[in-house]
Amino acid sequence: MNIKLFIVLIAGCLAGKPVATIAQTNVNLERFEENQNQKKKLKFIEGIEISQSKISNDIAYVNTENIVKVKPAVIVKPAKLVVETAIEKCSPLQFKYATMLDREVESISNINLYNYIDEWWDTRYRYGGSTKSGIDCSAFTGQLIQSVYNLEIPRTAREQYQFCDKVAIEELQEGDLVFFNTRGGVSHVGVYLGDHYFVHSSTSSGVTISSLTEVYYAQKFICGGKIVTR
Repeated sequence: MNIKLFIVLIAGCLAGKPVATIAQTNVNLERFEENQNQKKKLKFIEGIEISQSKISNDIAYVNTENIVKVKPAVIVKPAKLVVETAIEKCSPLQFKYATMLDREVESISNINLYNYIDEWWDTRYRYGGSTKSGIDCSAFTGQLIQSVYNLEIPRTAREQYQFCDKVAIEELQEGDLVFFNTRGGVSHVGVYLGDHYFVHSSTSSGVTISSLTEVYYAQKFICGGKIVTR
């Protein structure tokens, strides 16, 4: 007989416990012993025995071999795009005259021309005058062409007309002269800006910008004149 069982029987008898109780106690002891043995010898399904002393090493090995390593997502911040358009480089002067002429701001590109116009803006008309206290049409065009384009042209409107190559209204370009018959023959002149606009010294408004589409100037228009170097 198992020594443990014999000891239990003797102890049970001395305590006055029935045999059935003793037997059940033996069964419980055997189950407890089996559980303890199972804890000492753990096996995977594949039959790999793992002792307490090598668990940490084996787990490390399994992790290294079998676990799929996922790289953390790399968040790439998009580079800040600095797009500097032509309009951002434009000056208040360009905005001013673009609004006045109903044109794209970038099209006001001849800064020297518009600076000159701005300096003389609203200067009153005076026949024979050539200063900021008063200036006539041909003196204004002559000084503008000299200052902006570095070209010299004759003093009077009629002389300027004769000095230029004649161009039709459809062929006009910025910087060309425009001639009118306001008092008989060539009697008024201005400088073309584009889109039918021209700058001139008007008898009624002084230095200003007008349009060839205005009824008065459309009726008085003679032709354009392209300045040629002699």
